[in-house]
Amino acid sequence: MSLQNRQKPIRVGVIGVGRGMSFAQMAGHVDMQLVALCDTWENKLQEAANRFPDIVTYTDYDKFLEHDMDAVILANYFHQHAPFAIKALKAGLHVMSETSACKTLGEAVALIRAVEQSGKTYMLAENYCYFAYNQEMRRLYQQGEIGEIRFAEGEYVHPMSIEDSCRLAPGMNHWRRWLPSTYYCTHALAPIMYITDTRPVCVNALSLPYSQQDQQWPRLRRGDAAATILCRMDNEAITSLQGIHLRGHGNWYRLHGTRGLMENLRTRGEQEKLRIVHDPYDMVEGDVSEKIYIPEFPFLADLARKAGHGGGDFFTSYYFAEAIRTGQPPALDVYRAVDMTIVGIQAWRSCLANGAPQEIPDFRQEAARVRYADDNWSPYPKDQGPGQPPQSIHDYVEPTPEQLAQARSIWQEMGYTGE
Repeated sequence: MSLQNRQKPIRVGVIGVGRGMSFAQMAGHVDMQLVALCDTWENKLQEAANRFPDIVTYTDYDKFLEHDMDAVILANYFHQHAPFAIKALKAGLHVMSETSACKTLGEAVALIRAVEQSGKTYMLAENYCYFAYNQEMRRLYQQGEIGEIRFAEGEYVHPMSIEDSCRLAPGMNHWRRWLPSTYYCTHALAPIMYITDTRPVCVNALSLPYSQQDQQWPRLRRGDAAATILCRMDNEAITSLQGIHLRGHGNWYRLHGTRGLMENLRTRGEQEKLRIVHDPYDMVEGDVSEKIYIPEFPFLADLARKAGHGGGDFFTSYYFAEAIRTGQPPALDVYRAVDMTIVGIQAWRSCLANGAPQEIPDFRQEAARVRYADDNWSPYPKDQGPGQPPQSIHDYVEPTPEQLAQARSIWQEMGYTGE
């Protein structure tokens, strides 16, 4: 597959010059032309502009949307994506949004309706689907290698030091400090959905608070350390999800089917390897009892290997551009984006009810949209009030003066001057 002899480049703007720099750098590799950047952090915006001297910069999102372009990529804050996407769609622009798609079920309904009304491409930039081994597992699953999925596990574990946490999330009201433990679930869930084409229909979940014995516990965080989420899928399979601030950084996906097993290896340094297992009584011609190998990307491997997140940053940009050019919905369309996002929201409801099951409504159906269109249940600071959820199953523990001083020293060094 080649990127040569394509139509004229798709003109794209990126909002968010932190995470968004990966998409800005990738644009030219997929025949997109970066034309504009937007961010409210002016110093960082100027630094980004120095790297891309031919683009126009904006601190006002509405002005940014008036720029002559075809598409926008949203790499702004986690809980802001749906309103920004809806504005862009109404402006006649295609949208690729970082995870997550929305912060409430009401926003999910509004987002889906905006996509349908616009006729534009919407894609979730869930890059973990496009690791080489996950793309290989999708190929094998679609060919029937392990039969029908019955049980799956997805694990995204990403611990960090207090200092790294402060650098990643500057300010007391940064979204990462207010995030419930279930909300960042798409890195664990999305590959399972992508590989098998199943969707969750209900969830049960339990949240794990931070331990007082954890010396790296960043007390500036209001949320819990981690969670386990059980999803019932639409073919009655079960998917178990684990993450996020546990010791032992890594990503792991395991799929048990009706005639075999697929997983990437868990040992450090070997997670890129894929393992396929067949029991003797399930084997057909061409099967082997166990096979372990490093799969290659399906195409454009040289470009993918140069991109971030295991090549995922290349393929999200690639498939976004392909969807715009062909008019065909991407695999990670708005319906799948919303499905995997609201698992985290409904799982938090389950955690606060000590594991009680919660439905994952199918917003392809108008009846489901009507039920949840006004559901604005949200844990974020600006939404606090009667009926809104806490960020932890326990009360927030105030940071010590020493911890606050350490954090503010790091933020000052970064050039962050907010609260």
